[in-house]
Amino acid sequence: MKYIKLGDSGVKVSQVAIGTWFLPRLQEKDELGIHKVDKETTLKILKRAYDEGVNFIDTANRYHGAMAPVDLAHVGNAERIVGEFLKTVNRESVVISTKVRGKMGEFANGEGLSRKHIQWQIKESLKRLGTSYIDLYFIHWPDPDTPKLETLRTLNSLVNNGLVYYLGVSNHSAIDVMEFLHLSERYNLEKFVVMQEKYNMLERDIEKDKVDIARRYGLAVMAYSPLAQGFLTGKYTDRNGWKVEELSRATISEDLKKRYFTDANLKILLGLKDIASELGITLSQLAIAWLLKRGDQLGVTVIPLIGASKVEHLEDNLSALNVNLRDEHMKRIEEILGKST
Repeated sequence: MKYIKLGDSGVKVSQVAIGTWFLPRLQEKDELGIHKVDKETTLKILKRAYDEGVNFIDTANRYHGAMAPVDLAHVGNAERIVGEFLKTVNRESVVISTKVRGKMGEFANGEGLSRKHIQWQIKESLKRLGTSYIDLYFIHWPDPDTPKLETLRTLNSLVNNGLVYYLGVSNHSAIDVMEFLHLSERYNLEKFVVMQEKYNMLERDIEKDKVDIARRYGLAVMAYSPLAQGFLTGKYTDRNGWKVEELSRATISEDLKKRYFTDANLKILLGLKDIASELGITLSQLAIAWLLKRGDQLGVTVIPLIGASKVEHLEDNLSALNVNLRDEHMKRIEEILGKST
């Protein structure tokens, strides 16, 4: 495993991180009719990743692992499972990231980026994770009701008190990120060292403006949905067109089907499959290797955030780290995607 610096910081993380938004699911449902997470398989995947050198795990206070959107009866489940994993390893050997902003209670301050909400949720996340500190703490998405300076000062106090080591921003506009960074500099507060954004072959909005910010201010980019929620694995296609397997992500996300299941994307998949076949790799490996190579081209550190519902999926994804795409491959991929570099 190759380790890289997490943006403009001294902490080292593996080239890929393990995400926990979607976890292996059981046929069995809970008393509220929601599929349970296959905790045993999840812990096996996390342990295998750890044994392979992956030291970076990402979660969020809102994540359940087997439902979307998540109701208040099921929030926090993913953090609890990560907490169980942490009991089996040396806490100092891993880097854990989690997030704050989403609704966690049915009351006025049950969500947001206010001092009150953050101070409440940092305590709750620490309990669920079973740890005394969080390595990387993200503000999950914007809160227009809270002044940015209030949020930054609260986050800064968490760092000063040893509850959080590094800060990150996710799903904010380029303008918002810039405002946060300028306020951090002006008031000498802890700044973000990483941004977490949706980034894959099909969804590249980040390249329009946020990549430039990341490069200029030394932020690493954690790329979530690197496989477009499984679409870029090719598992949703066969000779007869589209298919959706039971318990797959597409069964809990209608948005996935609306966004990806198009004739244009089907042509893209077929073209990418040809390149993967020539290289003797899977579509998943091609998509992850493309992100890593794209980071090199753009001059930023890109960390694919991979999820796996089976140990075999994890092994397949990790093999992408051994794939070295040449410029000619990247050019052909650009032509298939219909974009220019």
